[in-house]
Parts: sequence; C-alpha cells; structure tokens
Amino acid sequence: MSRLFTQPVSEATGHAAQLFTAIKGAIGKVPNAYVAVGSNSPVALEAALNLDGALRKSSLSAQEIEVVKLAVSQDARCDYCLAAHTLMGGKAGLSADAIQGVRHGRATGDARIDALASFVHAVARTSGDVPAEVVLAVKQAGYSDAQITDALLAVASITFTNLFNRVNVTALDFPPAP
Repeated sequence: MSRLFTQPVSEATGHAAQLFTAIKGAIGKVPNAYVAVGSNSPVALEAALNLDGALRKSSLSAQEIEVVKLAVSQDARCDYCLAAHTLMGGKAGLSADAIQGVRHGRATGDARIDALASFVHAVARTSGDVPAEVVLAVKQAGYSDAQITDALLAVASITFTNLFNRVNVTALDFPPAP
C-alpha cells in the first residue's frame, strides 16, 4: 500500500490528468510509479518524463540506458525500479543473464556493457571523488566523455524514481525482478 497520496488516474484533473493521458497514449497504461508521483507533484512527473525524453536523444543506446538504470536500482534496492527495468532491459535486447550480470557485477559476455555497469556501480556506491581508475576503465572500454556525461544523467533520472518508490513503497505493476 502506498505511503503517499495516490489518486486514481480517472479522478485526476489539470496538469496531472494531461500527463496521465499522454503516458497512457504512449505506452498503453500509466505505471503505478507515475500515478503516485503525478498525484503528488505533476511538476516532478513532468520533469522525470522530460529527463527520460532527453536520455532517448542522448549518446547512449536504449540498452545502455537500461544498464545504468538496472545497476543503480540494484544498488538502491528499489524493487519497483528493478521490476520495471528488468522488463525494459529485456525489451532493449538484454538477455536475462546479462540483466543479472549488470545488477550483480558479474560478467555479461559484453566487455563494454560490463565496463559501463562497473562504472555506474562505482558512482552509485561511492561518495567524494570517483576514483580515477574507474573513469579510466570506462574510457578504455570505448565510452566517450559525452557518453559518460549522459550515463550520469541516467543515474540522476533513476535515482529520483528509486528514492520516490522506496519512500512510497509503490505497488508493483510489472512482474517482480528475479
């Protein structure tokens, strides 16, 4: 059960209703996380959607964005985001074994994806300066400075939803992540 106010989509008005209509039109439903965020702050939902829209235009592939979101969600232990991004990662072409590897820091069979996941785990788990060798390793795997910057944008994006869903304990509307 949600800890924060969550209004049924059918009862939403104003800006929240507009956002919910657009989300439903784009993906066929309004995920529980979006309903809960939008019920409380349409501005926050709009910002999150705009951030994800910017990521789709970034230098990262859809698969790489999902790698970032899976790694951060694993470190945050956000069950909702792990469920959602396990599904989305599969749709982006990650195998079930690769998803588990990304989440748990194991080899996926793709050294470039492994380097990105390792970088993201280090960013998510450390405070202060990220060690130079961590940055060097992701660069040596072929990631450009632009891609590193876009990966950090993806970290920021998923961190908001991780935090929200952990506070709210948002009910899963995706299959649970294994």
